[in-house]
Amino acid sequence: MSADPWSRPTLQDLHAVLESIEKLDPSIQRSAERLELSVPAEIVTARGSVVPAMTREISRFGIGLLHRGSVSPGDATVKMASDTREYRYRVAIEWCRPADNGMFMSGGRFLGKVEDDE
Repeated sequence: MSADPWSRPTLQDLHAVLESIEKLDPSIQRSAERLELSVPAEIVTARGSVVPAMTREISRFGIGLLHRGSVSPGDATVKMASDTREYRYRVAIEWCRPADNGMFMSGGRFLGKVEDDE
């Protein structure tokens, strides 16, 4: 286990949590196709707290995240990076619940892209 309780979950942490919840409720219907996406991310809350995270999945309308420590529902900025570029989106975090190994899963709806000049 990491010495920092707020450190970013590892890819191994992500897979362990996803395996433990896989197909818990097949009746859940989603309005948009979700794609698995496992990249490092940060959640910047409205209060300015930075929570290291890993993405779980993404759709046209929202994103799922895995992180250590709870985040409150509300507007936030989610940062993700590729090898060449950083992406920042305004996201309405709509839920957060405990997962295995002391981690939390959250999900939110995209509100828009944060432009570089903001």
